[in-house]
Amino acid sequence: MIRNMKNIIIVFAGFLLVLTGCKRDEYYKDGGKAQANYPADMLQYLQDKAVPFDTIAQIVKLAGMEETFRKSDFTFFAPDDDVIKRTIGNNKTGGSLNYFLFYSGRDTVKKLSDIDSAIWKKYLQRYMFKGINHLKDYPQIDFNLQNQYPGALYYSYSGDVENIGVLYGDANNIKYIGPRTLVISYIYDINNAQNAVFRNNVSSSDIKPTNGIVHTLQYNAAYFGFNQDDFYEEIYFAGLHHSE
Repeated sequence: MIRNMKNIIIVFAGFLLVLTGCKRDEYYKDGGKAQANYPADMLQYLQDKAVPFDTIAQIVKLAGMEETFRKSDFTFFAPDDDVIKRTIGNNKTGGSLNYFLFYSGRDTVKKLSDIDSAIWKKYLQRYMFKGINHLKDYPQIDFNLQNQYPGALYYSYSGDVENIGVLYGDANNIKYIGPRTLVISYIYDINNAQNAVFRNNVSSSDIKPTNGIVHTLQYNAAYFGFNQDDFYEEIYFAGLHHSE
């Protein structure tokens, strides 16, 4: 009798392990239970996520692109508000726009609306791409083996060329089986596309509002528009538009 009870317990335990294993396999197969869908348009998503996108939402409006962010399907690599704060700065913030303008003898930016809407639009569009592209839709990139894994070149809304690819991390000393990270690189010189210096990793990918996809850029002390010199020089020559 005791032997039979032991056999029953062993069989029952084995059955539970099989069920647990099946559930785990099912869980990993579908990539987890996280919900990436957002039940509103892209502009609403930026407005609802006031931290870190409140200022970016303002720039969308200043650029006159509300309609696009509400109705068009596209892929947006979203910079955060810190990028704008760092880019504008003040006359004591080395490397910032206001530092550059102040020491060039020009008036400085007091409000975001001081900058012409066409300039906001041009540089915002460097982060925008036609089509809906998830992380899985981009090819692999390996910056040490770019001849073999080069990512791919894409035209942004602004007409600039940028490289986008997925870094495959290593795990247990085995190449390319670890976590994957989406990377976007602004190409300053199209004749030297493999040496992009304005590079930004994505911190969270595949956020899906009702129109398009948002990939949130990782904090890395970047400047708006990737190349700050382009942005600064254009504002320098265009001047500011102060309003009461």
